[in-house]
Amino acid sequence: MKASLIALGLTMISVPAAAGPEVCSPLLDLNVRRLAGDETVNLCQAYQGQVILVVNTASKCGFTPQYEGLEALYRKYRERGFVVLGFPSNDFMHQEPGSEQEIQSFCRLTYAVEFPMFEKVSVKKGSAAPLFERLAAAGAPYPKWNFYKYLIDRDGNLVDHFVSLTTPTGGKLERAIERLL
Repeated sequence: MKASLIALGLTMISVPAAAGPEVCSPLLDLNVRRLAGDETVNLCQAYQGQVILVVNTASKCGFTPQYEGLEALYRKYRERGFVVLGFPSNDFMHQEPGSEQEIQSFCRLTYAVEFPMFEKVSVKKGSAAPLFERLAAAGAPYPKWNFYKYLIDRDGNLVDHFVSLTTPTGGKLERAIERLL
């Protein structure tokens, strides 16, 4: 990004130029609806410039306790420019059968989830929501199960993906996040 210089007395500081739509990552140039709401969020406007972890989630899965680790990552690193984006999906053995309101209540009450959660989507090839289609086009596989994770750098590029068995904290995923921060 171009930087402009601002003179403050005898001191010069560099200030990044404002990011405009022309610098939006094609991966993130999408509007998505917040979970159980009507508000639509443009992923570029809301999250570009941050390290992003996209996760397809489910409330009745053996991996559901990963919500705790995902929230721990979010709380630990959000001040450094990290965010988790959750997308509930009922694609795998109907492990997310509830309404969006039920999913939201479950996440908040059971795991105190504060990271952004978005509309319930399909993530399987052939019916995947646009974000998951773009992740696949960028070189990652479509999720094979719930809690598949995609790591996106500050420039909006897919840098890695992690299978459902990968725990959020204390391992290779957290080390990859730290390298990007």
